[in-house]
Amino acid sequence: MLTASYDSALVVVSLLVAILASYTALDMAERINSTQEFGGRSWLVGGAVAMGIGIWSMHFIGMLAFRLPIVLGYDIWITLLSLLVAIIVSGFALWTVSRPELPLRRLLKSALLMGGGIALMHYIGMAAMLMNPAIQYDPLIFLASIVIAVVAAGAALWIAFHLRRNTPHVRLARASAAVVMGIAIVGMHYTGMEAARFPLGSICTAAREGVSPGWLAIVIVIATLSVLTIALLTSILDARLESRTAKLAVSLAEANEELTQQVLHDHLTKLPNRTLLEDRLNQAIHQASREHGHFALMFIDLDGFKAINDSLGHHIGDLLLIEVANRIRSIMRAHDTVARLGGDEFVLLVDLKERDDAVAIADKLVTIINEPFHIQRHDLSVSASVGIAIYPEDGSTRHDLVINADAAMYHTKRSGRNGYHFFEASMNANAHNQLQLLQDLRQALERKEFVLYYQPKFNPPNGPVLGAEALLRWQHPTRGMVGPDEFIGLAEKSGLIVPIGAWVLNEACRQMREWRDLGHLDWKVAVNLSALQFAHHDLIELVQSTLARYDLPARCLTLEVTESTAMHDAEASLLTLQKIADLGVDISIDDFGTGYSSLLYLKRLPANELKIDRGFVRDLGIGTDDAAIVSSIVALGRTLNLRIVAEGVETAMQQDFLTELGCDALQGYLMGRPMPADQFLAATSNL
Repeated sequence: MLTASYDSALVVVSLLVAILASYTALDMAERINSTQEFGGRSWLVGGAVAMGIGIWSMHFIGMLAFRLPIVLGYDIWITLLSLLVAIIVSGFALWTVSRPELPLRRLLKSALLMGGGIALMHYIGMAAMLMNPAIQYDPLIFLASIVIAVVAAGAALWIAFHLRRNTPHVRLARASAAVVMGIAIVGMHYTGMEAARFPLGSICTAAREGVSPGWLAIVIVIATLSVLTIALLTSILDARLESRTAKLAVSLAEANEELTQQVLHDHLTKLPNRTLLEDRLNQAIHQASREHGHFALMFIDLDGFKAINDSLGHHIGDLLLIEVANRIRSIMRAHDTVARLGGDEFVLLVDLKERDDAVAIADKLVTIINEPFHIQRHDLSVSASVGIAIYPEDGSTRHDLVINADAAMYHTKRSGRNGYHFFEASMNANAHNQLQLLQDLRQALERKEFVLYYQPKFNPPNGPVLGAEALLRWQHPTRGMVGPDEFIGLAEKSGLIVPIGAWVLNEACRQMREWRDLGHLDWKVAVNLSALQFAHHDLIELVQSTLARYDLPARCLTLEVTESTAMHDAEASLLTLQKIADLGVDISIDDFGTGYSSLLYLKRLPANELKIDRGFVRDLGIGTDDAAIVSSIVALGRTLNLRIVAEGVETAMQQDFLTELGCDALQGYLMGRPMPADQFLAATSNL
């Protein structure tokens, strides 16, 4: 037998190629498993070619490392056939590990097919030498090489299947597994080579016409390493691209979720907004219709919020709305909906077992919102006006339920606020009337429908006239003369009271200019300030510019502020009132005695007069509680050096009593009713 030897350098190269091919195969398995259908097939074909070339190159380099004392060569077509077998076997292996599962039975069958394929590739490659006489094989070693091939194939398939996921430390695990797989493949090859026997006198017939092993070794090594490196780099780059794509997809999903949150939720309170409420209301209607159930739609409007928002600023108002939302959420069940429609309007969608269950919820709402709020060192108080509509009794459609709950809420507003009412059919007419009145009110200024009436103020007991209080009236085109009780509340709620108040101030000062030009230099005109107007940021500038427009001295104007408005936020009121006083304008505290003034604050107010509320004057009688209260107010005013004005004087007895107490001015129907400016001048010219 011919004695064989090996080129140790090429043996080492064959081992390195086997390890690199194994690592590439493991990496390709991940790409096939994690890629969509078309991409997965592309990676399967590419991986089969790269892995097949790698295994075949390891085999062929091992063949080139084999040395005999004769000239060797390799038939090109048989060699290419062995390469084709390697590629087919590799494709089968990658397809096997890309399946969702790899049960033991499939693993064993696949190991036999793959191991047999690798052995077939090896022995076809050996046959490419075209030895004469033919190569003889030791049966035991030959069988051992096949067993090694099958075992190595089974181990490779199992490892590749379990390392196809991109888990932590997977790269290190693949590298270790690739070393084990490379050694197993090399072991099978050299075991097969060891089984070969070459009789003395053998010649290689492929040496004359086949491929010479000299330069071929270098070409194969370079080409194989290039193919494997390109395949591996492509796989790694694709994995990174997929990772970035996955991160981008996650970012897009998060952005989409955030966008959905913004579209369907109120940005301030994070409660559902109108859009989401409408969707849930539709769902509630469908479910209740199927199950013959009930639910309540509750509209909530905060009483007193506008004054806080305008006087303390939107930041405090926003914080207050957040706290209100948190309180409402705290008493609701998880499956109920609490929504904010905007401003200070909230809506509740509440599942009911019985209609009366809504009473308990409404009671909780009113009670919990009535509790004081502590916002950035401010103690704030608001209340809730709640309107309730029940499905299906108060409406079977979304539109009807919303309209009726809103009507019930406005009924609560008109009934004194701070409470709740269930919808009744009569409320719709009132709601429609209020809506029409609001629309007309928005156009009243533009159409010049407002007029001022003037009620004289007298020096006790009967004169002379000291001036007048300007009182607003609305000359409605179809309703006739509308008194302030019918529209002032609506103007305050809608915010229209601010431009209307500016018009009143301007018209009163214009009229005062006319009276002064007629010689009434000692008269004063009094103008009422609403809570919203008093808290408005441009009040001081408005007063100053209006006085300048008509060239009026500040002392001829008196601004009346109710006691409750002045005491709502005493510190802020002090600042505003001081600025008014600095202009030289008189300040009157209106409706005095009806609020909860602190004497500590009252003595600090830069006011010039106190105005006794008509409620005390109406029931005035000697020895009554009202008489004692009025006497105390007059004494308090004297102590604080304030003028005392009593309004609502309608009887001679009231006139005499108030005169004896020492009031500085009297005002009431007994001496003069509110009247237009031209009548006022005529009525008072003889006094």
